[in-house]
Amino acid sequence: MKPGQTTPGRLRRRLRAVATSAAVALACAAMPAHAIDVDAGDYTALPAGTNLGLLYYQHAERDKVYAGGTQVAGGRLNSDIGILRYVHFMDIGGFTVDPQILLPFGGLRGSKDLSALGSGAGVADPILAATVWLLNQPEQKRYFGITPFLYVPVGSYDKSRALNLGENRWKFALQAGYITPLVGRFTLDLVADVTFYGANGQFGANSARLTQDPLFQGQAWLRYAVTDSLDLRGGLSYAAGGESKVDGVSRNDRTNTSKFSIGAAWFPSPTLQLLATYGQDIAVRNGPMEGSRVNLRLLKVF
Repeated sequence: MKPGQTTPGRLRRRLRAVATSAAVALACAAMPAHAIDVDAGDYTALPAGTNLGLLYYQHAERDKVYAGGTQVAGGRLNSDIGILRYVHFMDIGGFTVDPQILLPFGGLRGSKDLSALGSGAGVADPILAATVWLLNQPEQKRYFGITPFLYVPVGSYDKSRALNLGENRWKFALQAGYITPLVGRFTLDLVADVTFYGANGQFGANSARLTQDPLFQGQAWLRYAVTDSLDLRGGLSYAAGGESKVDGVSRNDRTNTSKFSIGAAWFPSPTLQLLATYGQDIAVRNGPMEGSRVNLRLLKVF
């Protein structure tokens, strides 16, 4: 064999590597376009005049990437995200409403077999929201609210990077949440939402036009009150839809993802809550699969 000549086996390996890299780029390119996860109890209405300050920390590790339900790569894709959130409860026309703002920040990084994705860090797109409670029965601990979310595209975005915190597009989501007591010390939270996406006209190095179909999600949490200040919780969620197109060509990346979470929340004092949950994806059709996710939250009432 002449020096530099490629054997058939080596050529096949190179072709497989190229195909895998393309599949990984395709499957990962939608990050961080996710549905709106909630914590159990988020749809509890508080008295007008109440303020909440919240600080979140979320660490997620992904070691598998799927395309069309088939694993196309391993490696590691980690994220460390913080969120600052302010909520104010008020009364408008007899309805409890809570205008709020969320500011996510942090970083994403690929390593091992996904190191080609590089990293991204900075501030994500700020989120403006306000829940309106149509059912507010604190004596029965029963609530129903509707929340519009508006994502403002001013977060960190670089079209030459595969991973970005900002998305360079407007997003609007509408969510509904219902809380009801069950038997004994059990409480059920049911939440559903739909997210609509504006276009990103600066997608990728060639400044392509990215569009995306609506993404739907349903969530359910079951809580058990160990005491008046401590509860244990478990949740399931399922997201579907959100197929995207680049310059009108489908990427065949429709979301079909289910996951579970378990955790606890504790009030060490009446105005301070500590919350921790752990979760994993159960099944993923397209995109990175979360092997583990840890969420921590500090809530202060003032």
